[in-house]
Amino acid sequence: MDPIESPSHTFESEVWPLRRALVRHPRDAFVMQEKIEREWRSLGYAAPPDLSAACREADDFFGLLTDLGVHLEFLPRVEGGTLDALYARDAAVVSDRGAVICRMGKEARRTEPQTHARMLTSLGVPVRAHVAAPGTLEGGDVAWLRPGSVMVGRGYRTNAAGARALADALGDDHRVTEVPLPHWNGPGEVLHLMSLVSPVADDLVLVYRRLLPVPFLEWLQDEGVRLIDVPDEEFDLQACNVLAVRPGVVVTLEGAPETRRRLETAGVEVHLYEGREISLKGTGGPTCLVRTLERTRPD
Repeated sequence: MDPIESPSHTFESEVWPLRRALVRHPRDAFVMQEKIEREWRSLGYAAPPDLSAACREADDFFGLLTDLGVHLEFLPRVEGGTLDALYARDAAVVSDRGAVICRMGKEARRTEPQTHARMLTSLGVPVRAHVAAPGTLEGGDVAWLRPGSVMVGRGYRTNAAGARALADALGDDHRVTEVPLPHWNGPGEVLHLMSLVSPVADDLVLVYRRLLPVPFLEWLQDEGVRLIDVPDEEFDLQACNVLAVRPGVVVTLEGAPETRRRLETAGVEVHLYEGREISLKGTGGPTCLVRTLERTRPD
């Protein structure tokens, strides 16, 4: 048995009951308003976040997750890090074999992964591999459909060498399904796989179908997955980015009422958070804010 494999929990799910996760507070990512003013344009933010409002939103978001049973571990400040360090998912991928430390496709974020490596090691999660040049891999492009089956978005942030490095680290008993991502608005704007695909339960996925390749949609349906569509008018509101805290229970950004209605019609319990400063301005929804770790296996 590998070091963190367990009959009671897994790191290879996006939907089973979430028990432990990494986050970073805006105080340790945005740091000060002057830093925000220096960086927001070059990083592609829609507008400069307000630090005090961002801290309030984050405290409320973290409190909601805690109330839903999630134990949060807070990442420290990144030396030389940017505002994007708030989005804790991207610098590492975790599996039951250990952590794969990413090499970020966004050059400005290259200092983040080593902080994740140290934090994960301190939490008892062994580092299995580091993605090396020329590979790039970002956690927002990696989503578990089920334990042993992972989806990897191939776009401007994750390249072919990075996807191969992940597959090599996971081993032959894992299935890696690559998903070609569209050009959309170009390399300057983040478009991770999880901008388009969010697992809600083992057999239920929220999608923005118009930007997904037909073979991938057919593959999901062959896997027995039901799809919930995000409407066009809510895609830019991060409506397709939802964090499942247990099967059929999600946390999502407020302001997308039709997506919420569709989720609830499918029997999903929806919890909302305010994220104008921490999500909308930096185009990072709830899955981006959280590096999910330990999830409980069903009985």
